[in-house]
Amino acid sequence: MNKVVWRGVRSQNRDKVKRDSAVQDQENHSVSRSPSAPAQDWQSQLRNGYRDPNALRLDLGLPPRALPDNRHFPLRVPRAFVGRMGLGNESDPLLLQVMPDVSENQIDSGYSADPVGDLQSRSAPAVLHKYQGRALLITTGACAIHCRYCFRQHFPYAGHTVSSRRWAQALDYLADTQDVSEVILSGGDPLMLTTPHLEAMTHDLARLPHIRRFRIHTRMPIVLPDRVTDRLLSWLNALPWPTTVVVHANHPNEFDDSVQGALARLRTTGAHLLNQAVLMRKINDSADVLAALMERSFDAGVLPYYLHQLDRVAGAARYEVDVSSLETLMHELRLRLPGYLVPRLVREQSGQPYKLPVL
Repeated sequence: MNKVVWRGVRSQNRDKVKRDSAVQDQENHSVSRSPSAPAQDWQSQLRNGYRDPNALRLDLGLPPRALPDNRHFPLRVPRAFVGRMGLGNESDPLLLQVMPDVSENQIDSGYSADPVGDLQSRSAPAVLHKYQGRALLITTGACAIHCRYCFRQHFPYAGHTVSSRRWAQALDYLADTQDVSEVILSGGDPLMLTTPHLEAMTHDLARLPHIRRFRIHTRMPIVLPDRVTDRLLSWLNALPWPTTVVVHANHPNEFDDSVQGALARLRTTGAHLLNQAVLMRKINDSADVLAALMERSFDAGVLPYYLHQLDRVAGAARYEVDVSSLETLMHELRLRLPGYLVPRLVREQSGQPYKLPVL
């Protein structure tokens, strides 16, 4: 076995203790903010986001209402993202993505806690190895925003994310699995980790000669653009592999000046930027909205990638789009957009060797 020495992916608390003031200043320097965003560093914005659904409704000019007790997956949304929502609009497409609903407690046929077979694809601690040539690391269970359609909202993160002991085991697995040429950081959201934490991880990964590509799946540049700090950019610039950053925006209203600025800064690192979206009822299930999303994405320097059919995770049935409408929807998109702006409509099915094309 080709052992890789553990270099200590430190806890976030130890990072905070050891990081001197100069490094902290660099970590917190970020893109210019939109007028509605708070004048705080990204970590402070995380702490000061909305956790109370009725406090959010009040600030949006909406009346309070009875909401489910979803302690396993409570409301979490940054104020920067809320600043793009419309006042007094119960049907705001950004609000609908994050507001808990009583339907989440229903039991719907065909919906489950693990709709894409993550648990059966665990190959080592913190490693999912579903597809040939690429392995995914569950870096953290934390996200800046709790999207109500999230397919990992029931994932048992405790014991299955990167820690000192599990990281050593994950590295041993990757070292021994020579056909893995691409490593993907996922979660949760990997950019919830501090940049020194990410630097330590990629320092270790760089010792594996068969790794040729690196990918990050993150919603942070969209929902909390101030996470794109100078130090994060320096880390990306220094990576030894061609790097792809896959962001996640579902609606054109998710793009504002602060998001555009964050994405522009990411592009300076030479990383390839792609966007994946989830097709959802009452949010983006129209050709007008999807075409606008693809145009806004491309204007921000991000190429449309996947349009996912909803993963049937327990509690998310209200978002599913009727299959009978998919053909018309994709036909309209192909009429309106050049081919390179039409995302691939796919669904993920447990046990399949790749994501399945729908149309």
